Amino acid sequence: MRAVIVGLGIQGKKRLAFAGDEAAGTVDPVIPGADFLRIEEVPLDSYDAALVCTPDEPKVELLTYLLGHGKHVLVEKPLVAGDDAALEGLKALSARTGAVCYTAYNHRFEPHLVTVKQLLDAERIGRVYHCRMFYGNGTARDVRNSVWRDRGLGVIPDLASHMLDLCLFFFGRPAGEPEIWTTQRYENAAFDYFLMGFPQSSPMLKLEGTLLSWRNTFGLDVIGERGSIHVTGLCKWGPSSLIVRDRVLPSGRPPESVDTLEQKDPTWAIEYDHFRRLCARGGVTNIDNDIWINGVLNGLGQKLGVEMLA
Repeated sequence: MRAVIVGLGIQGKKRLAFAGDEAAGTVDPVIPGADFLRIEEVPLDSYDAALVCTPDEPKVELLTYLLGHGKHVLVEKPLVAGDDAALEGLKALSARTGAVCYTAYNHRFEPHLVTVKQLLDAERIGRVYHCRMFYGNGTARDVRNSVWRDRGLGVIPDLASHMLDLCLFFFGRPAGEPEIWTTQRYENAAFDYFLMGFPQSSPMLKLEGTLLSWRNTFGLDVIGERGSIHVTGLCKWGPSSLIVRDRVLPSGRPPESVDTLEQKDPTWAIEYDHFRRLCARGGVTNIDNDIWINGVLNGLGQKLGVEMLA
């Protein structure tokens, strides 16, 4: 597979490294050293796929061009638009040309989160009552200093999109409407903190994210009738621990198993291999997930009086 990397920011440079010898060229209008300024300049017979690592606004136009020419696409999350019609159009285009349209949510390949999915599928803790996720990093100043990131809904599309995708991964589509319980603009023009959830869903979901967690942090707590599952940390920040507890009746300190990993982040390489396999099959897309996430984010924007892509 020959892949063009579109966008040479932080994510694009990572994708370029993992593409290795399969990299067929780079595209960026502002970063020096790119092979091309625009995707239209790249000869169509020189590549089979594109890894799109751009800001959110140009993604739909880029994907329309690529999918329309039968090029497979991996696009960095989130894939969002002002309304769902634009994403429905991409879905139809992918189906017509047989080109893969895959939005990258690499946390689905995080080792402990894969195990969580397996435990939930095996009903290890019985009926699940509620799930809490926390995702925090310390990038508020980087975002504020960016020429394009401190705008619209701010941290919400950035971090909530990951957690919404994990909700789909673990439990399927939540029931009921999402509620936004609080947002803050502590240091940034756009939101740098949020607390939201799905109070009517089963399990009940609580999602919290911020750019003001000076030590990068991820936490997952899943509480069920027979026990609980907990994850602290991600491999990219290491160490990452998975804790499984068995409930003691009528009450008491539960026995627990703890598995701690300290390793380099494996998700980028695993996800790239996953994308290559999808391309070999052809005609695959996960855009239905994007359409749902896009609807949630646009709905939150309406409640908050802020356009997502403002």
